[in-house]
Amino acid sequence: MNQPQPPSAGPFSGVPWSLVLGLGALALLRPLLGVTGVAEAIDWRPYLPLGMTVVITVAWVAAVVVARVPRPLLTLVYAGLAHAVFSTVLVAVLSPITPGGPRGPLDDPLALVSSLAANALWGLLAGAVAVAVRAALEDHRRGP
Repeated sequence: MNQPQPPSAGPFSGVPWSLVLGLGALALLRPLLGVTGVAEAIDWRPYLPLGMTVVITVAWVAAVVVARVPRPLLTLVYAGLAHAVFSTVLVAVLSPITPGGPRGPLDDPLALVSSLAANALWGLLAGAVAVAVRAALEDHRRGP
């Protein structure tokens, strides 16, 4: 009597990859503001990068809560990692046309490791907030 085994709850199951990639790409707004010169033009340092980080984090949390993603914490960790990879590719593509040549992971491979770690941590923190928001909403729906 061979009964079918339930699907594994491995590190890649229950993760909506299109959402991961979309959220990782959304976070490219931060580096694009710097590359395009918008950040310097409006001269809101340090408020603009910090504000964009908050806006992107809120968007990430809202996306996984509204979509009722089965694994919000893991989904946002992967979104952070996707952002790190996308940012590295963006720098690689734009470095020939920006003054100063390659920067970051292109001239210092350890920068890639720190970028991956920092963005995974960002996703982890956002995921923890999403889990807390989801739990609060479920408690509110159940009522007193």
